[in-house]
Amino acid sequence: MTPHPTTPSPVTSAPRLDLVDALRGFAIVSIMLLHNLEHFDLYFSPPGEPAWLKGLGQGIWNTMFALFGGKSYAIFALLFGLTFYLQSDARARRGDDFRPRFAWRMLLLLGFGLVNSAFYQGDILAMYAVLGLVLIPVARLRTRTVFLLACFLSLQPFAWIDALAALGSAPGKLPDPASWAYFGRADDYLKHGSLLDVWIGNLTNGKQAVLLWSWEMGRILQIPALFMFGMLAGRAGLFAVGETNRIVWRRIFFGALLLLGPLLVVHSHLEAWIAAEALRRPLNAICEPLLNLDIMLLLVTGFALLYRRPSGARVLGMFRSLGRMSLTSYMMQSIVGTTLYYGFGFGQYATTGTALALVIGIALAVLQGAFSAWWLRHHKQGPLEGVWHRLTWIGTAAQPATRVNMPS
Repeated sequence: MTPHPTTPSPVTSAPRLDLVDALRGFAIVSIMLLHNLEHFDLYFSPPGEPAWLKGLGQGIWNTMFALFGGKSYAIFALLFGLTFYLQSDARARRGDDFRPRFAWRMLLLLGFGLVNSAFYQGDILAMYAVLGLVLIPVARLRTRTVFLLACFLSLQPFAWIDALAALGSAPGKLPDPASWAYFGRADDYLKHGSLLDVWIGNLTNGKQAVLLWSWEMGRILQIPALFMFGMLAGRAGLFAVGETNRIVWRRIFFGALLLLGPLLVVHSHLEAWIAAEALRRPLNAICEPLLNLDIMLLLVTGFALLYRRPSGARVLGMFRSLGRMSLTSYMMQSIVGTTLYYGFGFGQYATTGTALALVIGIALAVLQGAFSAWWLRHHKQGPLEGVWHRLTWIGTAAQPATRVNMPS
């Protein structure tokens, strides 16, 4: 492997990290709102809602998932790759190779992820921990090589193979995707099971469901690609708040905006254009991740452009505390949310429609933001961030500065 050319460290000061923290906090809040709408994977529409409330709920559902479904997790993945670069670059400047320590760090993250998975089967931490290891072999490749590899993964090569094999298929439907059967089995223990039933079910049946679904939706390849794009963004210093990056952000924003129309047209017309689901399904697995990636770029660059303005920084800066405590915030929302909605807790899945679930999600986000701000007034890191940081650097004489060691 050829090391990439030496570049100046793009993010070393607190003001430059503030944008990253705020963007991560924004992703946390949008994820929390989506999880509440879904009752944390316990899909249920309470009977007896008036027609107007059901209509309002459907509008909320469509809008929220169009804006954030498949995009918020992508922001998280992008910032995960950025954080890897920041940590690796900081250690390289001290003459150290961060990669062995990163492998240990991912093993720790896998532990956090398995704990979180016991409560919520849709956990992404465990998946990030495993797929994050791809950064180790690519960390010292040239920027161009990494960029081409990330683009290749983003184009879903396995789905293209399936699509080519399905050319000429007869019209008609395929059996349901394999993940659906596992999600169907989860319904019973999420509604009626004890806490132990939920833990066992989520760590066995639930993990299989999520892994299959992630493969079917193209996320298994898209996540490593996003890690690599985030690492490259770190090399290029794209998250530094300045005039040069404002021009870059504008170009990316308007480029993504130009692509949005064609991607929406193709994605929304696949069913009308292609009668054979054997061909339509892999084409959708190609198109939908690209559409989500495009909207994610609009969200990230739009957020960055607004953050550059003093008024935007004041408003969007409210997300910083949540972003600095992203690991704690993510796991806390899983525990609180599942206790609120699942059968072992308060069972609110049975009475909470989409509109009320959104209100609950907003209230929980506000409370979590207030808690994070209060905690960080008295501590340098969130509680789980502190544990992760100390365990990451166990055995070293001097630990690096905590702001560079941000969780993603």
